[in-house]
Amino acid sequence: MDLTTPALLFPAISLLLLAYTNRFLTLAQVIRQLHASADPGAALVQRQIPGLKRRIILIQYMQGFGVLSFLLCALSMFALFVHGETPGKFLFGCSILVLALSLILSLVEVLISTNALAVVVEDLEQSK
Repeated sequence: MDLTTPALLFPAISLLLLAYTNRFLTLAQVIRQLHASADPGAALVQRQIPGLKRRIILIQYMQGFGVLSFLLCALSMFALFVHGETPGKFLFGCSILVLALSLILSLVEVLISTNALAVVVEDLEQSK
């Protein structure tokens, strides 16, 4: 394995972190809008609060594991740069595993987000 192998992961992790940040900013905007709504105690808002709390925590861990993956990838490149083949491979493997964990958390967050939309659609159907 040479230095270019972990270097291929750099742009992917950077884009992933950008996507996670966008999800966080969108979630923050939704929470602020719910807080500013006419009736924050409404049943619809109350039904969404547990999912919003879980999503905040998941995004926090997604970003943390994404940053850790980026760091491990950088350390892998450094190890390979100084001709540490075994540590470089080990760090690269760890980087991929942590990135996979981050992606799994992202999937869980998307599923929770989808459930939140289902709650809103259900409320729209009932208000007809």
